[in-house]
Amino acid sequence: MANSLQDQLLKAGLIDNEQVGKVKKEQFNKKKQQLKQGASAPGHQHLKEEQARRAERDRELNRQKNELAGRQAIQAQIKQLIESNLQPRTGGEVPYQFVHNGKVKRLLVTETQRGQISRGQLAIVRLGGQYELVTPPVAEKIRARDESFLVLCNDPPAAADGDDPYAEFKIPDDLIW
Repeated sequence: MANSLQDQLLKAGLIDNEQVGKVKKEQFNKKKQQLKQGASAPGHQHLKEEQARRAERDRELNRQKNELAGRQAIQAQIKQLIESNLQPRTGGEVPYQFVHNGKVKRLLVTETQRGQISRGQLAIVRLGGQYELVTPPVAEKIRARDESFLVLCNDPPAAADGDDPYAEFKIPDDLIW
């Protein structure tokens, strides 16, 4: 008495087992799909939020990678500028002392280079743990890209003043400070 309509039609021979299986499978798939849609409505919002967070994190990582690549490109440009324009210090026996990061550093240069550094005709830059000499135009290019590579760039002396009260007192040639 509790026979379903399917069972009754099957006993009567109006449908066969294949058709019954097909109908059951369709009903099962329909219920499964309804459950997915019903359960995924709140989950769908959570999924969208998760995707938005991932997209934001990916954008931030890409920005950091681009920033790092930009810094590395600038450092490569500075390295190339220094290497192609450095002034040779071979035969340098005269110490030139300067302050870098709060410490007094010493660089052996020639006598002419020492005078050029003092007059602002040469600048000191740092390249990979060593100090090198470059011309002021190159030093300005380096300063424009990254000032941390530039250690010392003296300004050229201003034109002599007519009112200089110490003009008559000459500095001895052998005085090194």
